[in-house]
Amino acid sequence: MIRLATVQFTPRLGEREANLEAIRVLLDPVEADVIVLPELCTSGYFFVSREELAPLAEAPGGVACAFFQRLAEAKRAIIIAGMAEAAGGSFYNSVFVFRPGVTEPLVYRKAHLFYKERFVFEPGDTAFPVIRDERLDLSIGIMLCYDWRFPEVSRALALGGAELVACPSNLVTDAWRKVMPARAIENKVYVAVANRCGTETRGGETLLFKGCSAVYDPWGEAVALADAEGDAVLLAEIDPRPCRDKSFNEFNDIFADRRPELYGAICRKR
Repeated sequence: MIRLATVQFTPRLGEREANLEAIRVLLDPVEADVIVLPELCTSGYFFVSREELAPLAEAPGGVACAFFQRLAEAKRAIIIAGMAEAAGGSFYNSVFVFRPGVTEPLVYRKAHLFYKERFVFEPGDTAFPVIRDERLDLSIGIMLCYDWRFPEVSRALALGGAELVACPSNLVTDAWRKVMPARAIENKVYVAVANRCGTETRGGETLLFKGCSAVYDPWGEAVALADAEGDAVLLAEIDPRPCRDKSFNEFNDIFADRRPELYGAICRKR
């Protein structure tokens, strides 16, 4: 069994050092094989200009990256954290994956930008990654918050072999709580949603982040669930082996039964 920690955390907008210290304190007693943190957990979310984001965005090797790499080594854990990335003069809403013994983090750039993110971030240009970890005998797929609205994302990750889909998030709606279990069921995978809570107010507009971080099993059941408010670490033991068998009765298999040759064909009748 693999020990999964899904972290609900409330960052302070623009205060990277304070956020890293709060994460350190929160994770200090945690023993886990995989740790999933929220979207933009080192910076906060509601930026209104690239200029104010710039000092907080970083490339691999930056302050926050060094912090998480040390933590991954110390805990012998895979750490999945949402952070603002600076690359080639552009900024991306990204997920960094830190692994013990691997000095360069894997980076996924958010494909689907939500609401006003488009004013400070560029649309992601990476593929949807699946990380294979032989030590844990586990394959992890990465998506980021609003990516959940697009079933193609979790399906692509599952087709790529993902047994756990990690979804760092800053969710402000409630619809995801209906859909995330479906993402687990339709792909027969675990889904870990690390959401933040609290509020951020900019220019007279307040965003309320909904918390309720959760881990769903391959049958869509919530095996761990946080409250709507307050920092928390959800611990769950997961077994990836059932995710490798996509059948659900003697005759049906959700991947073998696919008809991709028909999915792009539209039949219009009058």
